[in-house]
Formats: sequence, structure tokens, C-alpha cells
Amino acid sequence: MQTFKGYRRENGKIGIRNHLLILPTVVCANQVCSRIEQQVPNSVAIPHQHGCSQVGSDKERTHKVLVGMGKNPNVGAVLIVSLGCEVINAEEVKAEIETTGKPVVWIDIQTEGGSIKTIQKGIEEAQKLMKLIEDTPVEDVPVSELIVGVKCGGSDFTSGLCSNPALGKAADLILGEGGTIVMGETTEIIGAEHLVAAKAVNQEVKDKLYESIKQFENEIERMGVDMRGGNPSPGNIEGGLSSIEEKSLGCISKAGTAPLEGVVDFADEIPGKGYYFMDSPGNDIECVTGMAAAGVHVVCFTTGRGTPTGNPIIPVIKITGNELTAKRMADNMDVDTSAVLQGKETLDEAGNKIHQFILDVANGEQTKAEILGHAEFSISRIGISL
Repeated sequence: MQTFKGYRRENGKIGIRNHLLILPTVVCANQVCSRIEQQVPNSVAIPHQHGCSQVGSDKERTHKVLVGMGKNPNVGAVLIVSLGCEVINAEEVKAEIETTGKPVVWIDIQTEGGSIKTIQKGIEEAQKLMKLIEDTPVEDVPVSELIVGVKCGGSDFTSGLCSNPALGKAADLILGEGGTIVMGETTEIIGAEHLVAAKAVNQEVKDKLYESIKQFENEIERMGVDMRGGNPSPGNIEGGLSSIEEKSLGCISKAGTAPLEGVVDFADEIPGKGYYFMDSPGNDIECVTGMAAAGVHVVCFTTGRGTPTGNPIIPVIKITGNELTAKRMADNMDVDTSAVLQGKETLDEAGNKIHQFILDVANGEQTKAEILGHAEFSISRIGISL
């Protein structure tokens, strides 16, 4: 049985990183959070543009994502910073994250008396939290505890021929060891959704998958736009992809061959083990954010054209099957599978290579995105601003 070194949380969940998360509840707290982060080494802040002028399901999504980021087992402690008059209730966010057993502190800018005083208080509290978690012991954990997201972005013709199916081989290895695979991007299974649905373990799962597609298509129709204006993107087309169907056929191969256990909504916690689909945008940063908020430990991100996207709390592994991209964007690429297209490597060998790198990252090796400080974070909006 293969294992990795993980951080055991009080609720039994396992983390592969031990972050102190500095969490603004509203856009107005971003600057304060960033200043605290600058003064507390190894902390991570997640500035965002939300938390005010939101109602209904749009507000609920922001709340869910913020709570999910705090609950992710890669986070050891959380410092919440609120303004004091936003629609997101900081006390509720704190209470929900505390159900994990991890330490959570909440400070408020208006209560503290302004930005400078809040930054000073925040630095003090963050340093205390850091001391609480810096000696968190690690233990040997079976691979069955791993939750791995699979994502593609900046795709080209090599994605469907090489990097996605190679990642699918790695996904099967993780699933074979009892782990969990989460695939997102509702927009990028269109035209191939019947192949994903065919793997569903029951009719309920199949129906929910089709409903996710229907809701997206209804929204596109309501807006009166043609999806092809943005997906495939200009870069996808320049890279040799002719249609969303062609892109989708390559996209779905990265999840492997296992049965589809369930379909979850954006940022919802993954309910079990096996292969799950998350109803999420195709937008790179929003999709990865939803996975992080759902409790995913690490995302494997294939790209033909190349993209530097990372995440504040989960490692993002960049995989390419394009030899030119591997060389041109060597700063950003972690795994090069282009040897498959050259006949020098089989898909199984490439999958084994990806699988081993996943385990290396779970054991603490940093991805290129982590080394370079790529910490992109974005919450998808589903409503108007008031």
C-alpha cells in the first residue's frame, strides 16, 4: 500500500499542506488582508471581489466558497477579516469553519478602528495562529485519502491526443488505490456528455449530469449569445481544435475509466470516494477555486497552449503534451508527456509519471505554480450586483 505524509486534522481529514489562511469576507477587506500576509511569512490571503451587494443564491455561493476554503484540510488555521457592514456574515463563516476543529480568529475593521489598527491586530493574531500550527505532526497516510481534481485549460490538439488520456491513466491508478477523482467544467463536456453519462452508477446520477448541461445551455440561450464566441477560445482554435465537441472528447479522457459515482454542485464537499463530476464553469481559476472549496487536495491541470494558473491553498500540477510548450514555458510546466506523441513513451508510462508526481507533491514537493507564487482565486457570479 502506497502512502504519503499528511497532516491529520481534528475532524479526521488529511491535508497535504499546512497553510494559515487569511480570509477577507468582503472586497473592502482585501488590502488589510494583503498587508497582514506580507508581514506573516507562509500565510496566504485570498483577495476577491465579492461579499457585498449580493443576495439570494449569489450571496450563498460566495459564503459557501469562503467557508469551503477555510474548511479545506490543506488549511491548518484561519484568520477572518471583515469590514463590518457587508452581506456576508463573518460570525457564521467562523462558526462553520470551526466545525472542523481548526483554530479560527475573526477581526473586524470597523470594530478595530480602521485599517492600520486592524493590520496591527491581524499580524498579532496571525502570528499566534502560525505558532499553533507550525509543529503540526505529519503521519503516513494511504493514497485512498487523496482527493485529486482533474482540469484542462489552454487546450490544443495535443491535449486530447496525449496529456488528457495520460492523466486519465494516472486517475485510474489513484482510483485503483481507493482515492477520489473530481472532474469539473460543465461547458467542456458538451457534445460528449452522453459518454460521461454512460458511466453513471444509476439513473439519478445520469439525470443530474444532463440537468447540469441543460441549465448551462438555458442560460446561454437566455443571454442570446453563441458559446462558440468563447469556447473553444481563440487559442484553442489556433491550437487545432475545431469545435466544442472535439474539445470535449479530449477533455473527458482525463478522468479515467471508472464509474461516475455522483454529480456535485459548484464548491460542494465531495461526499465519498471514487469518480465525481462537479458542475462548474470552464474558466480555469473559477473551476480550480470550486475544487479547492470542495476539499480537493491537489489539481492536475493539463494544457497545450500553456497557462501559469495556481491556487492559494492547493497545489496545481501543470501537465503538457506539447513539446514546444514544455520548452517555451518550462518555468510553469511540471510534467512533459510529449514523448508519447513522438513514440518514445506509452500512455501508461506517461500516466505512471504523472501518478508519481502527484505522490511527490502530496509528500511536500512544490509545484512550479507554488514556487512562483501563483495563487489565483475567483468566485463565479450567478447574479447581478445591487
